[in-house]
Amino acid sequence: MTATRRRFLFELAAVTAALPAVTALVEATDAFEEHVRATDPMSLSDAYSLAKGVGYLNHASIGTIPTAVQEAHQKYLSTCESNPWLHMWGGVWDPLREEVRGLAARRLHCTTDEIAITRNTTEGFNLLAQGLPLGTGDEVVFSSLNHVGASACWSAQAKRRGFTVRSWDFPVDRVPTLDEDAVVALHTRQITERTRVLCLPEIDNLVGLRLPIARIAKAARSKGVRWIAVDGAQALGMVPVDVTAQGIDFYAASPHKWIQCPKGLGLFYARSAAQKALAPMIMTWGQDRWKGSARTFEDYGTRDLPALLALGDALRFQTRLDDSRAKTYASLRGHCREHVADHPKLTWCSAGDPRLAASLHAVGIEGTAAPAVADRLFKKHGFVVRPFRTAGLNALRVSPNLVNTRDELTRFFGALAKALA
Repeated sequence: MTATRRRFLFELAAVTAALPAVTALVEATDAFEEHVRATDPMSLSDAYSLAKGVGYLNHASIGTIPTAVQEAHQKYLSTCESNPWLHMWGGVWDPLREEVRGLAARRLHCTTDEIAITRNTTEGFNLLAQGLPLGTGDEVVFSSLNHVGASACWSAQAKRRGFTVRSWDFPVDRVPTLDEDAVVALHTRQITERTRVLCLPEIDNLVGLRLPIARIAKAARSKGVRWIAVDGAQALGMVPVDVTAQGIDFYAASPHKWIQCPKGLGLFYARSAAQKALAPMIMTWGQDRWKGSARTFEDYGTRDLPALLALGDALRFQTRLDDSRAKTYASLRGHCREHVADHPKLTWCSAGDPRLAASLHAVGIEGTAAPAVADRLFKKHGFVVRPFRTAGLNALRVSPNLVNTRDELTRFFGALAKALA
């Protein structure tokens, strides 16, 4: 623990008569940091608590929490229950919550006043669909790559408020051969003079296409789009994210995936200049206090503060792994492609251009329904992947994280070959 944080906690204890609780927090933080220091970024097999025999290749659905973060979370829970009122309403943890906000802001490259701590990506997009001033004559546009959590809210609100929602079919079959220019052109040609909101995933959850957000945003602005909203559920924690450089207005993410924090936590970025146009989704007593800050979009009463503090630990844990992330993911991706190329019934359905690639791969299957193959892989071999039969794809989504290895992927593709035999 930094000397500054330790001093702050004990000063807090002196003025709140909460010495036992603060001592527990100090111990939890010290234990977490010792655990993280002992973690080898190049060998993470002991850093998680996955059951023996489980080959977890489905981080795109929901992540697995590092043991160090789990243990810290449990200590925060115990500390909270030692005096629930003090920790939930007594202000003891307010500075620690803001410390987590600061970590998130640094991760996204924005200011703390532009970050709201929500519950997931879907909440962020519902906030936009309900709170942006849209009406008759306005249009919201997104592609078929949009996740339903970032899409359904717009259609529901359009019926009430009179604006138009238009979804266009992204040519998923072309993804392996697309380059950045083609992806930008596909998006910008869908923009009309009525388009007020453009929604897009930074990395989609189907084939893992990493969109050139900054280029698309710049082109969209030039055509008169007022608000650009990005779904970062698959990007945050997988790739570097810089919302300021991207030139977007809103960014919603689910850090329980690639940041690997406790479930039920989200992050929402609202550019300072765009906040005035957005009305809060839930009204409570706190909005006036946080006027001029994205905090006004998160004030909905009782929070799971122990989990929120553990989000900060998850962010710290991932920061330690940043130096090895890109290289490891590139290695795992190349290994997957080699195995796909070696099997006559498999097809690579994700990006071929490395600039558009992610650690989320769609592997097409010939002759057998993907859900049946996924079920067989889990029941017989312990591998967890996500099957898709949609958008013309019959595919398995394989999404390895840093805990996975090339040897594990070799075993997976061996099991897949047996399942297809």
